[in-house]
Amino acid sequence: MSMATTSRLVRVAQDGSGDYCSVQDAIDSVPLGNTCRTVIRLSPGIYRQPVYVPKRKNFITFAGISPEITILTWNNTATKIDHHQASRVIGTGTFGCGSVIVEGEDFIAENITFENSAPEGSGQAVAIRVTADRCAFYNCRFLGWQDTLYLHHGKQYLKDCYVEGSVDFIFGNSTALLEHCHIHCKSQGFMTAQSRKSSQESTGYVFLRCVITGNGQSAYMYLGRPWGPFGRVVLAYTYMDACIRHVGWHNWGNPENERSACFYEYRCFGPGSCSSARVTWARELMDEEAGQFLHHSFVDPDQDRPWLCPRMGMKVPYSA
Repeated sequence: MSMATTSRLVRVAQDGSGDYCSVQDAIDSVPLGNTCRTVIRLSPGIYRQPVYVPKRKNFITFAGISPEITILTWNNTATKIDHHQASRVIGTGTFGCGSVIVEGEDFIAENITFENSAPEGSGQAVAIRVTADRCAFYNCRFLGWQDTLYLHHGKQYLKDCYVEGSVDFIFGNSTALLEHCHIHCKSQGFMTAQSRKSSQESTGYVFLRCVITGNGQSAYMYLGRPWGPFGRVVLAYTYMDACIRHVGWHNWGNPENERSACFYEYRCFGPGSCSSARVTWARELMDEEAGQFLHHSFVDPDQDRPWLCPRMGMKVPYSA
């Protein structure tokens, strides 16, 4: 089990009343190979700066008071990256354009907004990329248009979060459970683009007891398309607004993907939940099939070495 030693508290305030004036300065103070849970408490404000949590800077927590007043924002796109880190460190294109990039394991965020403020039509513009194992987000917001939330690699748990976008705005190849989250579809596009490469990979996205809303128009959003041929997305006990197209899923222009993509629904409801009109290569799970996706074990499979534990009726990392 990944355990942190006793915690350290660091305060960030742009007015100079904290330990640091910028989030990045606070991160820079954490040593490589960190084993101490370091809570970076953000005073309310709009923090306009790209943020990078490097590999081996583990056990960092971003904590705000409220996501509406604690905002990390930047406006990089896949074709225009302005960052304090070199491209050899953060990457290029979509991979390198996140307003926040998390590569340190056992990361936690609570009550924070992650935003890419690039306007609609800017192309890929990531609010956060997570390339780290055992990361958890509580009551956070992820704002953008295209490629908002890049759950790239590792295992992630999101609870009571809000995610918005239009094209492929939840994407990557991590193993992620989004529980009781609000997914808002701003304009025509695809909600997910999961990139599982083979049937042997345990990756995929599960939306459990979520709510999907739209802009008031009908039938303009697909639930997803497979970025990798074995892309896997499960929606369970989830409300779907009329914005969801009745066919549900898209093959990304390649009929071969229909043979391998794993797009499942289970006991969803609402005007966008229209099982009779769904594409024939996606399906409703049977009770005995759904069980593996309905529990935290999807992202926390080793019960002898768990990284989530029950606390106050919710799952939080043991190290928190």
